[in-house]
Amino acid sequence: MSDYEEQLEEALDATPDIQGGEARFTIPDPDIRQEGNATVYENFRATVDRLDRDGELVLKFLQDELGTNAHIDERGRARLTGEFTARRIGNAIDEFADAYVLCPECGLPDTRLEHEQGAETIRCTACGALSPAG
Repeated sequence: MSDYEEQLEEALDATPDIQGGEARFTIPDPDIRQEGNATVYENFRATVDRLDRDGELVLKFLQDELGTNAHIDERGRARLTGEFTARRIGNAIDEFADAYVLCPECGLPDTRLEHEQGAETIRCTACGALSPAG
């Protein structure tokens, strides 16, 4: 075995395995209720905290995906105009996580959004990948 192969093997042995992946990243199921012609997303703040992204970015994504208007009320709940099921909102939140939270390379949620040359990118702190967001 060459010196290079020995050093490579030592480095691989010393590198910790990335455990868990998406399995350690769980998003709370949407807790919703109807209030007149609005859907109130009761645990929106908990979802935003788990996603570790700006609430306005998450809300804008929901508005685009659901084709509605929305705002965040004084209690941190999202108020969506129209009737939406928890499943439909949950699917939209999962799409947000895929586009703006989970690393496309390693699948881990250890990412942060960055703006590079006018484009929004996802930088993974686990594997170092830099990918376009969205």
